[in-house]
Amino acid sequence: MFKRRKNSFIYTLVLALAFLLLTVNFSFAATTTEAKHYTELRLPPLPDVKLPKYDRFTLNNGMVVYLMEDHELPLVNGRAVIRTGDRWEAGDKVGLAQLVGTVMRTGGTLKRTPDQVNEMLEQRAAAVETEIGESMGTASFQTLSEDLETVFGLYAEVLREPAFAADKLELAKTQEGGKISRRNDDPNNIAQREFKKVIYGKTSPYARTTEYSTLAKITRADLVKFYQQYFYPNNMILGIVGDFDSQKMKSLIQAKFGNWQASPTPIKPELPKVTQANPSGVYFVNQPQLTQSNILIGHLGGQFNSPDYAALDVLNGVLNGFGGRLFNEVRSRQGLAYSVYGYWNPKYDYPGMFMAGGQTRSDATVQFIKSIKTEIKKLQAEPVTAKELAFAKDSTLNSFVFNFEDTYQVLSRLMRYEYYGYPADFLFTYRKQVEATTAADVQKAAQKYLKPDSLITLVVGNQKAIEPPLSQLANQVTAIDVTIPAPPQSQS
Repeated sequence: MFKRRKNSFIYTLVLALAFLLLTVNFSFAATTTEAKHYTELRLPPLPDVKLPKYDRFTLNNGMVVYLMEDHELPLVNGRAVIRTGDRWEAGDKVGLAQLVGTVMRTGGTLKRTPDQVNEMLEQRAAAVETEIGESMGTASFQTLSEDLETVFGLYAEVLREPAFAADKLELAKTQEGGKISRRNDDPNNIAQREFKKVIYGKTSPYARTTEYSTLAKITRADLVKFYQQYFYPNNMILGIVGDFDSQKMKSLIQAKFGNWQASPTPIKPELPKVTQANPSGVYFVNQPQLTQSNILIGHLGGQFNSPDYAALDVLNGVLNGFGGRLFNEVRSRQGLAYSVYGYWNPKYDYPGMFMAGGQTRSDATVQFIKSIKTEIKKLQAEPVTAKELAFAKDSTLNSFVFNFEDTYQVLSRLMRYEYYGYPADFLFTYRKQVEATTAADVQKAAQKYLKPDSLITLVVGNQKAIEPPLSQLANQVTAIDVTIPAPPQSQS
């Protein structure tokens, strides 16, 4: 007993002495090395980012394939991008493309029922997903490398032989109807949706919304026809990344997709024309239950392939984030915003939007809008400071590496560039352009692309609580009715 107590005492004493020595050393270091302010820190330059090795080839049927080996984990991920999108669906059947993307996966294949497909995937902790968005369709899979052949075979079935089960279509339509019924629950969603309509126009493919009436017109035959129009090998790009041998992967791709017949007349639909539907104006959605206003301000924008994209992205850095003009002025100094932002938001193959906005209390709505417009005009009237330019460029360049977080992300980006007709080195060219951007470049971009006289202002808020009223901003304030049209069977 005594020996154990003695040993315990010695052990405690040693620990105490060690702690004392460490404390003295740290205290000495603290007195000899003065702590620097974060603005005085000097970080090494960013390392060069290089693309991982990859292989690109084309099957005889026109399917483009990218392969990128990555043996870090025993996983394989694949993704096909299909040249389609809901922007090409008929105006009286809005929601068709989305349903094709959903039921293509949930509706089983010609060889397997939906339950059999689900069971095969669940047993292997694998996934197969399909989706059609605004300007692209996608079909993806994920599997352990040991199950690659089985899962890839099922993936090929889903792509080539979807059954579009009628009961799964009805389920998907019911689920979409539920989304319609809830679409006014979130004021931010209302603002985003209605802002697009004011900018692009209510009937524009880039602003249309699915309604009960358009859902009701969609049949299984419509899904099959849409699928047949767009899903064939010479209308898609397949990319696979992960733990595989490239030669064996090529053989597997050839076995599953090589005999898929190409379309002799691949569809080449024209892109919908885009113009700003309304030259300017103030628009309002009355939501009496709200205690704050959700605000969007902006106008039609441009595309990523603009020669001034890098300068516009640096401009985003000047406006946004902690240390950005809108945060410093509108939120911190004036105390007008819970959140505030402003950015040039381009698209790949059609004009995006310049958007600014945020949330503020009802009685600060007008002042908030005026303050944002003032900051927009300042960008045009005077060059950004050297400090602002350095901050914006550093923020942009420091985030560059996050475009290469993993091989799947890199491969997806390469495929996306080919899909939209961009050069494979687009991102690297952009980085060099950001590094070369000057304060004069930012001001010129602001003067060329920002259009204060063409700004659309949309407010979602409580009309009675907004004081001073929005009429201080314009002689006419256009009210927007967001009442959800009733399903066809409920209409008299």
